[in-house]
Amino acid sequence: MISNSEMIRIRRQMQRRIHDVVAERRRARMTEAHRAEPTDGADEADTPLTTSV
Repeated sequence: MISNSEMIRIRRQMQRRIHDVVAERRRARMTEAHRAEPTDGADEADTPLTTSV
């Protein structure tokens, strides 16, 4: 049988692991979203140059 203190230790360890996985997935989503955004230089190449005289 598992003692009360051992149960608390296991529960805290599980909560830490869950927290770490959630944080890692959040970082991965943010990194992926950052890659999907166009950079400043990329959209300038698509716009035609206009000159006013």
